[in-house]
Amino acid sequence: MKKLLIASILLGLLGGLAVTAQATPQEDLAELRAYFKNRFPNTPFKDYINGVYSIDPASREEWEEIEEFPPYELSISNGKELFDTPFANGKSYADCFVNGGIGIAERYPFFDSNSGQVITLESAINACREANGEEPLKWQKGPIADISAYMHYTSRGNIINIQVPSDNPAALAAYERGKNHFYAKRGQLNMSCADCHVYNSGNKIRADILSPEIGHTTHFPVYRSSWGELGTLHRRYDGCNKQVRAKPYPSQGEEYRALEYFDTYMSNGLEINGPGARK
Repeated sequence: MKKLLIASILLGLLGGLAVTAQATPQEDLAELRAYFKNRFPNTPFKDYINGVYSIDPASREEWEEIEEFPPYELSISNGKELFDTPFANGKSYADCFVNGGIGIAERYPFFDSNSGQVITLESAINACREANGEEPLKWQKGPIADISAYMHYTSRGNIINIQVPSDNPAALAAYERGKNHFYAKRGQLNMSCADCHVYNSGNKIRADILSPEIGHTTHFPVYRSSWGELGTLHRRYDGCNKQVRAKPYPSQGEEYRALEYFDTYMSNGLEINGPGARK
């Protein structure tokens, strides 16, 4: 694991947001919320679940028309069918999750002290399959995205409240690894996630308006018009790395799981509203 945000250096200072190495997760969250409250004073906090459509009225109007006939509805239906279909041993996904897997998506990702790993919902889905003698699913699209979409759909309206235990050094290290990934420059374009989704949020890149970081994970899996299908959050991480001409990390590897841990923590207090539709 690479060194994470060492000493008391500042990773960035732009537009009023300073990212301090020694800040606690709670301080990071409070600072980011304050930054966006100042940047978009007319956007209510709860509306950040709608991504770029929370800050751009014209885009929102087009998106609301799409949501009248959501392109991800078939994926939800497929996901429910897959979720309810028993494995060869007679058990099902419901046997692997609390509350039978219904209405629990807001609990993910979490840090598991036993394994020392960040557990995402998709990694838990495949762990369930393997524990029941089934082959794991591919990570970025297809059945795993459909099952995740169904589980997120049953969790709509539930509030994200990801915990980073202050007394667990391994959990804090995972959070810091995700934070480092978010703010670190990479690729031939030498850009970070924060360059687009913090410092330049609301600005245009080509014809697209850059979305704010708060609320990024609430609406996944996502049907993207550019994909023509549903995809997972890690598929989107891949796309972002490719766009800055950086080599993507393995889906559901430690790097992306740590990023998802940080990314989702930054959406604490917001509702799950996935699956969603985006350009």
